[in-house]
Amino acid sequence: DAFTDIDGLHVCKNFPEDALRSTMAYKPQPGDLFIVTYPKCGTSWMQQIVYNILMNGNLPEDKTDAILRLPFLEIQGADAATHGLKPGAYKTHLPFHKHPYSPDAKYIYVARNPYDCCVSFYHHTRNFQMYHFENGTFDEFLDKFVAGKVDFGDYFDHLLSWYEHRNDPNVFFITYEELKKDTAGWVLKLADFFGKEEYGNKLRKHPERLERVLSATSLESMKAINSKLMNWTQTMQAVPEDVRERYVKSAKENFGDIWEKKGKGQFVRKGVVGDWKN
Repeated sequence: DAFTDIDGLHVCKNFPEDALRSTMAYKPQPGDLFIVTYPKCGTSWMQQIVYNILMNGNLPEDKTDAILRLPFLEIQGADAATHGLKPGAYKTHLPFHKHPYSPDAKYIYVARNPYDCCVSFYHHTRNFQMYHFENGTFDEFLDKFVAGKVDFGDYFDHLLSWYEHRNDPNVFFITYEELKKDTAGWVLKLADFFGKEEYGNKLRKHPERLERVLSATSLESMKAINSKLMNWTQTMQAVPEDVRERYVKSAKENFGDIWEKKGKGQFVRKGVVGDWKN
């Protein structure tokens, strides 16, 4: 079995226990921003949207900047939040009852149609060797998905845990489908959530910035990051050694195969609504 239980959380055995536990024990600081999703619900897309909003559409030439501003806490641990660059946001896949929470922090939760999520999750699971599912069928995966025997457990339990907080003032609850339908409108709402004067009104006052954000987060631009996401070694060689030691040591130790080899398929695959019908 490729999975284990860590403090009631069903995850792949490659997830480092110390990173998971430190993430769940982390005490959020005022101004902390979290991007929370169930896996394969638009995480990478939302990360890029948030990153571009926070940087006002002017991304640094240093390609390692995003690694330091958008850490995946369940792999890198709470240290990545404590020492991360600001402004930034922390990616997690934790259900609400396992998530570090503070009324002074902000949380973006992205939900997605379970049919599309399941199809995308199936391809993701087949593509990474750590799941030992390279030859698995969709029917086999569907049984696991419905039973919650996949990374981060049951889809509906996860969704409902955050749905109950959708009206909290520090929670921005959005669906993948809404974001696809009116990306520009929701980007402005997100910017207001971060700070209306600092982010939202600036995008309204300077529409060219909004256009840069939309262009940088289009499906075409998202697909362009595939090679970087799928070839960990090449990507991380650009990270300074002292930073690499702090932020990615556990990833290399626990995800050895995918660190040294390209994964199969596409990390950002289709980015469409209704793909499950195919």
